[in-house]
Amino acid sequence: MLLAISPGAQAHAIVLEATPDVDATVPGPDLVVSIRFNSRIDHRRSRLTLLPKGGPPRVLTLDPAAGPALLASRANGVAPGSYVVRWQVLAEDGHITRGDIPFKVGR
Repeated sequence: MLLAISPGAQAHAIVLEATPDVDATVPGPDLVVSIRFNSRIDHRRSRLTLLPKGGPPRVLTLDPAAGPALLASRANGVAPGSYVVRWQVLAEDGHITRGDIPFKVGR
């Protein structure tokens, strides 16, 4: 029975590093957004959304050349203020994982 459940089969996608980092203040107006995970992700079923405080959400176009464990995009024309990058990925284990990365854009 132990052989039927490998450690990889139980692992969800976990964020290893992100740009911008959690609670970071970054310069604008153009941002690089990237999140590296501990496992391969399905890019076709994954997404990044930029959520400005008090403003409409902005779905970011994913970079098709990003590596198998990386979501990457650019957000241009971002005004100073508070934001959240909301991510959602489908990991190779078939589980959807979601999360938020709050940050600020400075002047």
